[in-house]
Amino acid sequence: MIRAVLPGRARRAPRRSATTAFDHELLQAAGLGDIAGVRLALEAEVAVDVRDGHGRTPLLLAALADHVDTARPLLDAGADPNAQDDRQDSPWLVTGVTGSVAMMRLLLPHGPDLTLRNRYGGVSLIPAAERGHVAYVRAVLDETCIDVDHVNRLGWTALLEAVILGDGGRAHQQIVELLLAAGATPDLPDGDSVTPLEHAERRGFTEIAALLRRAS
Repeated sequence: MIRAVLPGRARRAPRRSATTAFDHELLQAAGLGDIAGVRLALEAEVAVDVRDGHGRTPLLLAALADHVDTARPLLDAGADPNAQDDRQDSPWLVTGVTGSVAMMRLLLPHGPDLTLRNRYGGVSLIPAAERGHVAYVRAVLDETCIDVDHVNRLGWTALLEAVILGDGGRAHQQIVELLLAAGATPDLPDGDSVTPLEHAERRGFTEIAALLRRAS
């Protein structure tokens, strides 16, 4: 398996909202996982990156619902994995929210921009760490060159989010282990100069605190 896909340049799709019946059908089919409907609309030469009222493309709708097989013909038709909606979500970014390794791997050969940021200023690794998506965190660290120490607008890295917003359970313990093994800086503090270890101790996360002490 290819280990790293270099960050690509975000391709900004024209913000053309749906205007025809086929436009609406493509958007609806993508969101519902209707592969036949997607293919029919594409055969009618609907713009593959047509937008709905919130700026979402068919590929983004498919990614949000984790319809991997539906996303495939959209990508084959040239759908943009970096097209962001009015919430700054993109097909690539939402894989970190859903935790879908299959969708992540489907998008990788199509040039997703690993530096693209969501509305919180975070890359896809950060929401995955927060939500306890162990398999996704492992895969995105192993198979891409995503920045493990990226800091979002809250002043938090993936490591900080795993501690601050996690529950301290086994999934978040594993994520902390994965992040540290990938080179995350164990004592990189938040905007208030509080380190991950201090957050873990304050929350009573004994196992995570021990991991952070060993890494410091």
